[in-house]
Amino acid sequence: MKKLLAKEIRLTANPLSIVFIAFALMTLFPGYPILMDGFFLGLGIFFTYQQARECDDVIYTVLLPVRKKDVVTSKYAFVIMIQMANFILCVLLTLLRMTVLKDAGVYLANVMMNANLMYLGFLLMVYACFNIFFLGGYFKTAYKQGVPFLAFSVATFIVITIGETLSKVPGGQILNATSGVHPVHAVVFAVGVLVYVVGTWASMIQSIKHFENIDL
Repeated sequence: MKKLLAKEIRLTANPLSIVFIAFALMTLFPGYPILMDGFFLGLGIFFTYQQARECDDVIYTVLLPVRKKDVVTSKYAFVIMIQMANFILCVLLTLLRMTVLKDAGVYLANVMMNANLMYLGFLLMVYACFNIFFLGGYFKTAYKQGVPFLAFSVATFIVITIGETLSKVPGGQILNATSGVHPVHAVVFAVGVLVYVVGTWASMIQSIKHFENIDL
């Protein structure tokens, strides 16, 4: 498993998948839907899968003395690693906005989602959309990527729309707080963690079943 993950990082990964981790800086953007960071991160990982298809990476990998189950697990591990690197940066930048920059005028007047615990919860849901819809869809064939990426895109924009809309409904202003941890923020974050963990795990289990049944 460790060797397969090393192969994903050293041989399979498109550099853009690593570079797009830096889209976490969008957390600092006022007047912009900062959850788009999760979409662009998924786009970066998508480039790795495009490159892998052109290089017949799946065929090469299954010819190694490894289980097909481990092939899927290593690819999920690579994606999770990229997502967690991005998430850690987003957490640090969110803490910066909620402390040092909490009284900055551009954030106090920001009509879009502010960076707080709720934002991080929704960001985890966007990651989950990639793992469920793109990875889950991809491993049904281990080749087709267009439809799974479209499904991820649609699901992501629905999540972003919901996140951006919640603070605009009557009484929802507290959701857009620039500082402090409010109970509703904690609830949304907990839901995000649950969706990410359960969704990713269920997607991986289903992907293993599909991949083991594919005649490559």
